[in-house]
Amino acid sequence: MKAFVVRGPHDVGVDDVSEPVAGPGEVLIDVRQVGVCGTDVEFYTGEMQYLHDGHAEFPIRLGHEWMGVVAEAGEGVDASWVGRRVTGDTMIGCGHCDRCRDDRHHVCEDRFELGIRGGMPGALAERMAYPARYLHALPDSVDDTAGALVEPAGNALRSVWGAQAGDGDTVLVLGAGTIGLLTAMFAKAAGAEVHLMGRSPASLDFARSLGFHHAWTAESLPDLPWDAVIDASNAPQLPAKAVELVEPGKRVVFVGLAGSPSLVDTRSLALKDVTAVGILGASQGLGGAIRAFADGAVDPRPLVSAVIGIDELAGILSGDKPDNTGPGPKIHIAFPEKGTP
Repeated sequence: MKAFVVRGPHDVGVDDVSEPVAGPGEVLIDVRQVGVCGTDVEFYTGEMQYLHDGHAEFPIRLGHEWMGVVAEAGEGVDASWVGRRVTGDTMIGCGHCDRCRDDRHHVCEDRFELGIRGGMPGALAERMAYPARYLHALPDSVDDTAGALVEPAGNALRSVWGAQAGDGDTVLVLGAGTIGLLTAMFAKAAGAEVHLMGRSPASLDFARSLGFHHAWTAESLPDLPWDAVIDASNAPQLPAKAVELVEPGKRVVFVGLAGSPSLVDTRSLALKDVTAVGILGASQGLGGAIRAFADGAVDPRPLVSAVIGIDELAGILSGDKPDNTGPGPKIHIAFPEKGTP
């Protein structure tokens, strides 16, 4: 089958690889659609921290934002999964440690991260073997594009939960990329007044086109009492800025990760009596994201600017944009349905 492989920094391609087999407890999935993430770009450039920490190594098969159809069920798996449209968790825990038993498999010390950590092949391939216990079924009302956005949406939903954002709250989201916009969508659906702070005029114009009229640069940001500040950026200076901006006694949430250390003065946290929440992964938010997509509370599909084939991915990772790209921040890779050219 065809799979996208990162052999080393700036060395990528679509290779012919052996088809996977569904082992005990696994299913075999025909992949339909996969999102391209900033993490994938960091593997392409060689900057991804896991490469330097020993949690990942080249060659690597990427792809952790995905949806597909179950083609086969391995030993011990309910056969009713076959034929169902699904997505699944990125975080694959060991299943037997205290963290896994306590619904914290996303921070299991020995976890795999699909297409990221531990050598578990990702979804940028025609087929993928995947543990059935981490599957989430997609209803018909969640199409393929939305289905492949469930994983980033789970991160965004957990960020809104961490902020405890709701009716009457004024929430500031730092960063107008995919996670920032999804976070803004979920905060708005929860009843909050949402403001976004970004850098590029194009990203802020796009945010306004989605109905987020309170979209600012750092220079134009109004001086308001922020009930929650959610940092969804990759800027190392913004975590400290979030603490500076938030109202005393309120909450800051850190879901973005900078490429270099981002420093927060704990004296500011203590003297302002601020609660700080860190978010790693979508695990506990996947079901809620699917429900929000299914009932129309959140529609993430405008974030996808282009849907392309796997042969075009190398150019995307190197910074090229396909023809007729829309204004959204997310690009998806689509695979033909089985039996079609």
